[in-house]
Amino acid sequence: MKMTGRKLIDIFIRNSIKMLSLLLAVSFLSFLLVSLSPIDPVGQYILGLQTAVSPEQRAEIEEYWGVNEPPVERYFHWLTEVLQGELGESVIYRRPVAEIIGERFINSLALMLCAWLISGIFGFILGIVMGRYYDRWPDKILKKICYILSSMPTFWIGLLLLLIFGVWLKWFPIGFSSPIGVLSRDVSLGEKIYHLILPAFTLSLMSFSGIALHTREKLWDVMNSDYVLFARTRGEDEWTILKRHGIRNVILPALTLQFSSFAELFGGSVIAENVFSYPGLGSAVSAAGLQSDLSLLLGITLFSALFVCTGNMIANLLYRIVDPGIREVKE
Repeated sequence: MKMTGRKLIDIFIRNSIKMLSLLLAVSFLSFLLVSLSPIDPVGQYILGLQTAVSPEQRAEIEEYWGVNEPPVERYFHWLTEVLQGELGESVIYRRPVAEIIGERFINSLALMLCAWLISGIFGFILGIVMGRYYDRWPDKILKKICYILSSMPTFWIGLLLLLIFGVWLKWFPIGFSSPIGVLSRDVSLGEKIYHLILPAFTLSLMSFSGIALHTREKLWDVMNSDYVLFARTRGEDEWTILKRHGIRNVILPALTLQFSSFAELFGGSVIAENVFSYPGLGSAVSAAGLQSDLSLLLGITLFSALFVCTGNMIANLLYRIVDPGIREVKE
């Protein structure tokens, strides 16, 4: 059944409404948790001034920031500014939060995109191999590797790869997104990719095993189905059956699982970026939490939710283009 433009627009509108509702809930809960936390933004701001501040001056800063106002009033004031594109100023970097997010997001996006492609492509290929040789020695070896990788903490894998390939073998740099002492405008694309390999590979291991094991089980179910048995009785060889019936029927479930890993990759990037000192949103949100930079912390949290929701909405639209048989469940 052909998916019409009208139906795609309806789906887009429904998903947009859900996304806005979720973003509103995330903004409220994030602001509420930050307000209830022991973080003292005024104290951190005064500490960054590196000068003595009298009690009267501190009171003026608190009044200017509205710290003593009721939490609900402060939330609506903050939300009004966010809707106008004003995310505040970072206490750590002394710059607008929107500028910092824009700069850091480019690095994080490159990292997550590379990790997403690596985990999707290699996870799907290994899942096909395991499903094809189900319960034979290639499948048993690869399955054990997947189980081992999925049980290891991401930060431990990152440290291990950094120690082996960065410190001992010296094949890759030990961190950062560019060579030390080189201006960003002078860094070539090859140098950026060179610094990106180890963090991206570490991050890809988060969803790599799940895609491989999921594809393995789906392919095994397909290869033991009635229509595959009928294809064998007609004399089709195994490679033709695998290509026409196996891969074609497992690629959409694998794609679904791959798109659902957006949130997981975004959370894992915090660990990978801190291990490799990679200047992305993950390292920025860690610094914001440790140094009580509330404006930056709330801005990155809201932007992260927007990124994940947008990715899921794009995935929903792509599903209906690839497979028009998918329909929304009407409540």
